[in-house]
Amino acid sequence: MTVLTTRALNRATLARQLLLDRSGLPVLDAVAHLCGLQAQEPQEPFAGLWSRLRGFDPAALSGLLTGREVVRTHLMRRTVHLVTAADALAWRARHDAMLRQRVLGTYRRELDGVDLDELAAAGRAVMADGEPRSMSGLARALAARWPQAGVRALGEMLVAALVPMAQLPPRGVWRVKAGVRNLPLSAWLGREIDPPAADGSDPVGQALVRRYLAAFGPAAAADLRAWCGLAGLPAAVAAIREELVTFRDERGRVLLDLPGAPLPDPDTPAPARFLPAFDNAILGYHDRGRIIDDAHRGLSVAGARVVLVDGRVSATWTVEEGAVSVVPLRSFSRAEREAVAEEGRALASFLSDGDSDRVRLVT
Repeated sequence: MTVLTTRALNRATLARQLLLDRSGLPVLDAVAHLCGLQAQEPQEPFAGLWSRLRGFDPAALSGLLTGREVVRTHLMRRTVHLVTAADALAWRARHDAMLRQRVLGTYRRELDGVDLDELAAAGRAVMADGEPRSMSGLARALAARWPQAGVRALGEMLVAALVPMAQLPPRGVWRVKAGVRNLPLSAWLGREIDPPAADGSDPVGQALVRRYLAAFGPAAAADLRAWCGLAGLPAAVAAIREELVTFRDERGRVLLDLPGAPLPDPDTPAPARFLPAFDNAILGYHDRGRIIDDAHRGLSVAGARVVLVDGRVSATWTVEEGAVSVVPLRSFSRAEREAVAEEGRALASFLSDGDSDRVRLVT
């Protein structure tokens, strides 16, 4: 079995994440290819797509959101993701049990004794009037019925798990600050979410495996689980196992992949790239060693925006007084500093609509 070095896996990830060369894909196709973008911070997907697409126009993503072709919803790992409407409808039922368990993992004591099916039915009844509501607004409408649970626990369970919801624009629109207003996905998108397969098979799970490998592979089963949060995918992997090819990494783990998927030469040059907070290029793996050193792993869950240099997390970045400020995590060569500064100037121009191209590398 072929062994893939960490650097080979890095270049494969960059290629499939559209970070090795900017892609000419339309925005909707890019969101689909990436299996969505984590979006709990509403403006972050714009930077993520700017780093991946040639000539990215933020108005295109805003238009897809207001046009209901992409949607913000709780999905993978119980985090808010920006996904295509088609994927939201196809994938949501497959995530139901995981979403319930993750909310219970936080609020089990508060929700003790609450019949979740009864709570779900009550929540749907409140939302049946078609009025968007905040999480707390929905929970307060039901708090008298379950006073021991508290508004926060009721709201989290309803909005993140029991009633598939869309977070409505203008939240998530370019340069707009707006609170969360929720509406059932079925009401916002005009049709019910796809039900589980009646015959007990798992076509959605199998599709998730294929889609994940196309955007993140080669990867181990543990990486797949870390990306989506679903524990019940071994059967889906087994069902398509004959379609897949296998490798090993330098630790000896078995890696799954799609035949013919991109595996660039490990020596392929990797340009500097600025990633937004919570980017799935990092969070989409259990073993993140292909892209971030263990010493910096905490950055990936703390919401730090990071800079890839030679394909690896090598700096953090923020915007301060209109300038992109870069704090290196290691020493840069002169060529690396120039590459980071050039990309930083382009990012500053994008974020400021051309008003500023200032970048500052903190020494």
